[in-house]
Amino acid sequence: MKNISKYTRQFFPIKSPKRKWAEKTYIEKAPTWCSVDLRDGNQALMIPMSLEEKLDFFKLLVDVGFKEIEVGFPAASETEYTFLRTLIENNLIPDDVTVQVLTQSREHIISKTFDALKGCKNAIVHLYNSTSLAQREQVFKKSKDEIIKIAVEGAKLFESIARETGAEYRYEYSPESFTGTEPEFSLEICNAVLDIWKPTRDRKAIINLPVTVELSSPHVYADQVEFMCDNLKYRDAIEVSLHPHNDRGCAVADSELGLLAGADRIEGTLFGNGERTGNADIVTLALNMYAQGIDPKLDLTDMPKISELYERVTRMQIYERQPYAGKLVFAAFSGSHQDAIAKGMKWREENNCDIWSVPYLPIDPNDVGREYETAVIRINSQSGKGGIGYLLEHNFGYVLPSKMREDVGYTVKNVSDREHAELSPEEVLQVFTETYVNINDFIKLIDYHFIRKDIISVSLTVEINGEVKEISATGNGRLDAVSNAVKKHLGIEFSELTYEEHALTKGSSSKAITYVSITLENGKKIWGAGIHDDIIASSINALFSAVNRSIGVDE
Repeated sequence: MKNISKYTRQFFPIKSPKRKWAEKTYIEKAPTWCSVDLRDGNQALMIPMSLEEKLDFFKLLVDVGFKEIEVGFPAASETEYTFLRTLIENNLIPDDVTVQVLTQSREHIISKTFDALKGCKNAIVHLYNSTSLAQREQVFKKSKDEIIKIAVEGAKLFESIARETGAEYRYEYSPESFTGTEPEFSLEICNAVLDIWKPTRDRKAIINLPVTVELSSPHVYADQVEFMCDNLKYRDAIEVSLHPHNDRGCAVADSELGLLAGADRIEGTLFGNGERTGNADIVTLALNMYAQGIDPKLDLTDMPKISELYERVTRMQIYERQPYAGKLVFAAFSGSHQDAIAKGMKWREENNCDIWSVPYLPIDPNDVGREYETAVIRINSQSGKGGIGYLLEHNFGYVLPSKMREDVGYTVKNVSDREHAELSPEEVLQVFTETYVNINDFIKLIDYHFIRKDIISVSLTVEINGEVKEISATGNGRLDAVSNAVKKHLGIEFSELTYEEHALTKGSSSKAITYVSITLENGKKIWGAGIHDDIIASSINALFSAVNRSIGVDE
């Protein structure tokens, strides 16, 4: 690519980082989650949410279990002001939920923000001003001292208004563009604000370290977070919060490494929707923890419901392969993947296993409200015998012999390939039934009678091309006798007859199914299946299915 020389590293790495975070293997507990869907998420939409849609989304966030929800920038527009007032005046904020509002460090904006909060029981007032070198030089044209003054004056105004109104809200400060700010300066300005607020353990302040723009790899951000956590004043009286954006596609990694580095709190959106390339995806973060046995303290057990409401009110679409939430994220089309999943599921069932370790599935789809039938094994021309066999067994109770699975697999895949389409479970069943079960295209079985003496004798009534014929033979068993009659009177030669049978456990429990294979003179193995209330009848039907399917097979 051209113009490489115009891009330089705009971040400030920590000199001689301690990297205590690198010694940790996993996150030990869930952070405090703060949803910013109604602010960052909303401002990123081509068509912002209406008041009604915001109210629906707020209720969803409460139901999911968020205890801190940023509801907007009430001084920025009448719409956002009205939304906050609607929540307060209609008593829609549960007592255990804290709403968060954002304000720049400007007097009239801070005043209107506190005005919008009148009557609110629990609130976080979030103060920010930009601190990065680029913003100081290009936008504000101010020195470091002047930037600190903006933050300190805002912090003082918070205290002044709180004294006048009696409000006891919690405070949050963000050095916006933290990742483009010299770490020592970020520390200086945050400590200056904290010296005004003087937080206590009973009324903690929040220091938010936003990845306003991702400028570095996640490990550099972790170093910056660790530096702040180690050097901020009042550390036991503050929560260190992260607000990663996703410019480099690393917001989830930034969040996880930031938590290892000592952060206590994450601000993000449900599915990563946010300005530019998005925010940290809280669903992914929470379920990453869940997949390692850590309670995320959010209820994501009905992902289809959460996804449907999100897509409705935002008019955004969740990518089909988005981690955990995408419609195809648990789906396996690959034959080898399907086979491993099917065997893993069977192993779990046989071993009554409490620990989830199914190949290719990091969590149980059922735990997020996804059904195996529609989420896991998906059938197309890339599918394999294992997946198709699993689907027929799991959905419909057909336990195909292992050798027959291969034959059925090729048949189903050929249909999918010919139609250039995925096949639903019902369509797979239809292909199986129409191809293998109770087939009488050439020879139709009308009736049969057995006589047992020293050996088994059978008399069969069959119809061939509209002509009814009576045929008979003997054998060591019923199916052997029927087989001999077919070979003797119908001139069809085959050998190596095998069969398996079982009761159908789904659909009609009173029916039995038999699977039969025969080997033709050219060595080709032909499969058939029979279903009937009577196990003997199902066996004979299966044999006649195989015989009918053998007619016309190329030599």
